[in-house]
Amino acid sequence: MHEYLVIESAWGELMAEAPVKSRRPYLLRAMHEWITDSEQTPHLVVDAAVEGVEVPRQYVQGGKIILNVSHSATSGLNLGNEGVMFRARFGAVTYDVTVPIAAVLGIYARETGQGMIFSDSDGPSQPPEGPGEPTAPTSAPTPEPKRTRPTLKVVK
Repeated sequence: MHEYLVIESAWGELMAEAPVKSRRPYLLRAMHEWITDSEQTPHLVVDAAVEGVEVPRQYVQGGKIILNVSHSATSGLNLGNEGVMFRARFGAVTYDVTVPIAAVLGIYARETGQGMIFSDSDGPSQPPEGPGEPTAPTSAPTPEPKRTRPTLKVVK
């Protein structure tokens, strides 16, 4: 489940193929650092229905859970490329928490609500068909997709 960067020559020959990593873990770490450096409290919004999510189920509401991921609320916090792992107390009980990166829906500062909601394009997607894989025959050539300039959107 990776995106691939395919570079083709002007004649349509495959020049190079390299996997493109998901942006989500990098954005997550950057936002966590920014919120922490701003002396605020980072919280994750997690889709608890995603396979591999290990959280105390009694705190899940509407299929989601909000997790305080500040350094003072967690032990052994690891914001990795594949997932988020830490140990934390919920009530009087200590839990080991595991959240696959695909289950992280967003991160925000508790005090201000500023943060980032992740879109599907921030995560990995299916690789394109490779040169040796069959493709459906077409009767007419497909037109080139219209290229547009990249845009930024404000997330509040």
